[in-house]
Amino acid sequence: MSIPSDLSIRNEQQMIASVLSGDTEQYHDLIRPYEHSVYRMALSFMKNEADAEDVAQEAFISAFKNLAAFRGQAKFSTWLISITLNEARGRLRRQSLVRMDSLDETPEEGGHVSPALLRDWREVPSEALERKEVREMLREAIGGLAPIYREVVLLRDVEELSVEETATALTISVASVKTRLHRARIMLQKVLAPQLRTANPRRRWFQW
Repeated sequence: MSIPSDLSIRNEQQMIASVLSGDTEQYHDLIRPYEHSVYRMALSFMKNEADAEDVAQEAFISAFKNLAAFRGQAKFSTWLISITLNEARGRLRRQSLVRMDSLDETPEEGGHVSPALLRDWREVPSEALERKEVREMLREAIGGLAPIYREVVLLRDVEELSVEETATALTISVASVKTRLHRARIMLQKVLAPQLRTANPRRRWFQW
């Protein structure tokens, strides 16, 4: 998700004011830049396009209904992603497809975190990511993470939200974001490194 400029933020504020004043057509322009990010976030949880489309649609409807509650304390995009996450979690609970991990901080999250032994999983070369098989490996690896880790990876490493924005979207502390991201990246590395070496044994995919 691209970082909105000061001008775009002002434009968003004007559009929000217009929508709240009755110009509902402005809402389509307001959400258009974020449609792909919202759908991508929904798809990462629902695993099929039909459910992801339903979640995205419900998120946009919910955002519209609650637009008056948006106070601008966070970016509109962060607020919208937070609504999408809540919609996805709710649908998963209703379908009883997965056991949702508690979003409360676990005791170990307050403890000491050792430095990462491996480099960032994003060391995968850009040309490799253009290959369908590698993109699929990455998608499956992220999808295989527990929800609390999958969320933070998607927001920080895919959507490129800041640590603070991620904490706001997930309603957790900055420290928890850092801890979960640290663990998630190591889990991804353990899954991806062997697969990528098998796919191309001549290429040193990761720096150890």
